[in-house]
Amino acid sequence: MSELRELYQEVILDHNRKPRNFRKLAAPTQTAEGYNPLCGDRVSVEAQLEGDVIRDLAFQGSGCAISKASASMMTATLKGKTMAEAEELFEQFHRMLTESRPSAEPPEGFGKLAAFAGVREFPIRIKCATLPWHALHAALAGQAEPVSTE
Repeated sequence: MSELRELYQEVILDHNRKPRNFRKLAAPTQTAEGYNPLCGDRVSVEAQLEGDVIRDLAFQGSGCAISKASASMMTATLKGKTMAEAEELFEQFHRMLTESRPSAEPPEGFGKLAAFAGVREFPIRIKCATLPWHALHAALAGQAEPVSTE
């Protein structure tokens, strides 16, 4: 199990050092901002929708390694997915981190997102990992006001 934990930590560190989709979109159709007042993480998520498909997804902001890696993996995972698929992954990700008895296996198709399962051992860091997801959820819902983890 320790080797798996080390692999997961390496995945998170890699996405923090070299975040994917850390940029502004030329023509976003949906945007939202998120803020974690507890630690100061800030994220802006931009999506370009074509019908109900997420054609492009990007983020900007500042925050801890967990927050930045979560945003990076989220954007990489959700490109090309429908809004319904994105919402389902949001729910699964949130459940993985917050349920008192999570399932032993990550959901099918979760891929590298399973690296965040270990975050649940550090309750204060759960909000760091979920912040970009809440911002995306708000963007897809067309919510204008910034989201907060409080």
